[in-house]
Amino acid sequence: MKEFMLLIRNEIDHQASWSQERHQQFLKSCETYIGKLMQDGKLKIAQPLLREGIIISSSNGQWKEIPFNETKEVQVGYYHILARDMSEAIEIAKRNPEFEYGTTARIEVRPIKTKEESTDYVYPGKAD
Repeated sequence: MKEFMLLIRNEIDHQASWSQERHQQFLKSCETYIGKLMQDGKLKIAQPLLREGIIISSSNGQWKEIPFNETKEVQVGYYHILARDMSEAIEIAKRNPEFEYGTTARIEVRPIKTKEESTDYVYPGKAD
């Protein structure tokens, strides 16, 4: 199995108009999705991200800090999954409840590099 990161992106205020009931339904759908991935042995970790934080950058030794929520879209969570290949990782991502409950979600599906081939260095990761 190969490792992939699913980076969940959505508009920062995409849940603002939701009722409490709809929000609870969404959370239950996420729990079901996570449970199925765990049952299938496809999930290493999944966590939502709070909608606060800072983006830092540096140029010529000068640091800059800006709130990331000044933009319309933010990363709202991530899933570290196992899949046979990119096609299976994409299919797993397509089942994410973010798509069922809105129209602004995007998921970035990225393979994870676990080993540096030129030096045989194995990057640290969560123990299986």
